[in-house]
Amino acid sequence: MTKTKHLTQVFIAAALLMSVGLIVDALKTAHSETDSDWGPKWNAKGELILPSDYHTWIFLGSPLTPHSLNEGKAGFPEYHNVYIHPVAYQIYKKTGEFPEGTILLKELQLTLSGTNEDGSRVEASGRGFFPAQLNGIDISVKDSERFKDTNGWGFFNFGHHAPPYAETAAVAPKEACAGCHIANADNMVFKNFYAPILDAK
Repeated sequence: MTKTKHLTQVFIAAALLMSVGLIVDALKTAHSETDSDWGPKWNAKGELILPSDYHTWIFLGSPLTPHSLNEGKAGFPEYHNVYIHPVAYQIYKKTGEFPEGTILLKELQLTLSGTNEDGSRVEASGRGFFPAQLNGIDISVKDSERFKDTNGWGFFNFGHHAPPYAETAAVAPKEACAGCHIANADNMVFKNFYAPILDAK
């Protein structure tokens, strides 16, 4: 066997091995998106574990309720940056329903200090409200069995402060969050705030 022929066979074998590796990785990814790996994780106490990769999820929207527009008493005087896992989003787009295990994660973000009476300020783009430091995380989880008493959704607070946040959280009492969603939201989710993304074709 010539040296050139031997090298050719080595390169072919390496290419085949690489192809097999890519196929295996693709299958692993496909599997992870069809099983429960993407859903919520719980510890032995039944507390929700804070996801670690949520900034890679689908961004749904960012409502803002600053103090200056709420008589200085806004419950959440920040941007509400809301994310959903890509798999849950894909299922919602196909069915129009949030699947079991859906996590809606809201990360709070303060506004830059205002220079006007209404709390706004002037930046290069004009007068308005502008995001500053992160300031907390709230999560809602759809689990119809676990949260029967609150229309199938549980609500969790990982801290209303700058990072780092708590690693786990127990479900909040009904009156803390679920009651407001029951009374005011569309089937427990304020979908009207996220319609441009949820309803996008």
